[in-house]
Amino acid sequence: MNESDRMVTELANSSSAPEVSKRPVVTIVHASVGSGHRAAANAIADAFERLRDTNKVPNDVEVEVLDILDFGRIKFDGNKTAAAFTGASRPIYDITWRYTLTGRLLWGGGSIWSRVMFPRFNDYIREKKPLAVICTHITAANVAVGARMITGIDFPLVCVPTDYEIEGLWPHKETDLFCVASEFMAETLRPRKVDESRILITGIPVRGGFDDPDFNTSDVLRRFNLPEDKSIALVLAGASLPQPYVRFRAAIEQTLPYLRRFHHMHFVFLTGKDEEYSRNLKAIFNGMKLDNATVLDYVDDMAALMRASNVAILKSGGLTVTECLCAELPMILVGKSYGQEKANTTMLSSYGASLHVTTARELVDALDRVHDHPEILDALLVNARSIRRPNAADDIVTASMELVGVPRERDRYLFAFYVGHKPAHVR
Repeated sequence: MNESDRMVTELANSSSAPEVSKRPVVTIVHASVGSGHRAAANAIADAFERLRDTNKVPNDVEVEVLDILDFGRIKFDGNKTAAAFTGASRPIYDITWRYTLTGRLLWGGGSIWSRVMFPRFNDYIREKKPLAVICTHITAANVAVGARMITGIDFPLVCVPTDYEIEGLWPHKETDLFCVASEFMAETLRPRKVDESRILITGIPVRGGFDDPDFNTSDVLRRFNLPEDKSIALVLAGASLPQPYVRFRAAIEQTLPYLRRFHHMHFVFLTGKDEEYSRNLKAIFNGMKLDNATVLDYVDDMAALMRASNVAILKSGGLTVTECLCAELPMILVGKSYGQEKANTTMLSSYGASLHVTTARELVDALDRVHDHPEILDALLVNARSIRRPNAADDIVTASMELVGVPRERDRYLFAFYVGHKPAHVR
């Protein structure tokens, strides 16, 4: 029996093990605000399954993926709440996301929020006594900190931000490990008094399929009935939460009359589960008799379609741009962005890993350049490789399990505020 197996077995058989099950548990917690946080949590859970029966994850570890909003005393719709900050209120969201309490007075963790709003999660911790808690959303992370203080049950807390910058309300001083996407993010954590030992650059976890050794471009294009003699441009315009895509779709619609001029390109519009948007696009293309555009509804094998494509046109959501990086798919980011998406755009553009346009006219100009000089896309790929981390989920699992059983001294308190330094990146 290796050291990791012995440690987990001892924990499972100890008096502190859950009474309802002898299997040790690792809890992964997200929040149903958009789809990215849940997708990242599921990617980490899948990595646990891949690494079972290795010296990294013992076979008897149980993995649970939870939505923190399911434990709230007051039920609210995370998607509707997020959608409230996609219109005229977006600048307010930008200020709240980046500046409020960041780098100077920061939330350090407390128990009142968890005691009043999330008592059911405290009960869950008492019952399960998890080996570790991994969080992909700030609400989940702060609630987990409170539960640890209230219950007195110690466990390592691993925070996995799903964008390319650190939101100010993560529990910085109470997090045992930050798994971040890039050095760009690490430079923002350091002024917030996060020790170097608690920062690990892993990348953002994404679904599997981006490293399939049996991948064949021609087979994928035939499967989706797409031409093999043209460059494929994916237009990622669908999501479970349509409100943030309103401005993006408006910009795309203004480019539709110009698409036929790009005779070496074929445009694939992905509308997701938005059936009305899909019907509208199909009607427009039929009316225009546009033969270099296809509309696809929900696609199961997105990894394969991305790998078979030549360029993506999208907004700068954290999980989506990360999947493009893993698929080695060059990106054209469209539209003004706020909050975390502004950070994503800034980071990718600064690395030269994407093009960025804000208007439909700029998008047409960018497509002109890419159409006439496809070597531009090769340059984007070269730059993107420095931040491409397709094994992020596996690395996060490995690092999380290395924290299990390591004793740590912790202070208990209600609230803690501390003074940091000026963040590395100020918009």
